Amino acid sequence: MRVLITAGPTRERLDPVRFLSNRSSGRMGYALAQAAVLAGHEVTLISGPVSLAAPEGVRVLRVESAQEMCAAVQGEISTHEVAIFAAAVADYRPVEVPEQKIKKTGETLTLVLERTQDILGSARTVFGFTGYLVGFAAETERLLEHAQEKLTRKGCDLIIANDVSQAGIGFDSEENTVTLCLPGAQNVPLPRQTKAELACDLIAFIVQRAVIKANTSGL
Repeated sequence: MRVLITAGPTRERLDPVRFLSNRSSGRMGYALAQAAVLAGHEVTLISGPVSLAAPEGVRVLRVESAQEMCAAVQGEISTHEVAIFAAAVADYRPVEVPEQKIKKTGETLTLVLERTQDILGSARTVFGFTGYLVGFAAETERLLEHAQEKLTRKGCDLIIANDVSQAGIGFDSEENTVTLCLPGAQNVPLPRQTKAELACDLIAFIVQRAVIKANTSGL
């Protein structure tokens, strides 16, 4: 099966030396890519800037901004049966980016931001993807409520939800614990484990569901 995975943060330029970003290390997405290729699948990994080595046997496309990631996904998604969006894409970017470094002058600095492209939300409506679509929901409150709402709003088959307010899991950690949110308000919690172990469980679950969906759609 051909699997597309996004991973890591994006960087949105403020000036030639500064950028807006987030704490995503890319470990979960990279672990998913490694687990998928070890399970015998053909994997394309679209990665934001991370300090991780490329998983062996995985085709890696490196991008920096949300706009670059969106273009890469749009160009690749139609040739894959599964798409897993694990990247932490910036929601906003500066409207204007000066050519020179911003100098420290006044006591405050006001930045005007605009929305970036909604990559996950575009998968069905803009990119025309009909395969098995998986998104992530990293939340600090009302985890399952937000995840189920995201599942419906973005046309996903599965949302993998994790509470990033918990210490020792999620961002910058080797471990994670997630809940699988499925249509019909089904929520399946998974135990805390390393991201490598979790990735193997997730790939097995996703591929099984993707095969069921493909067989059902072909009837």
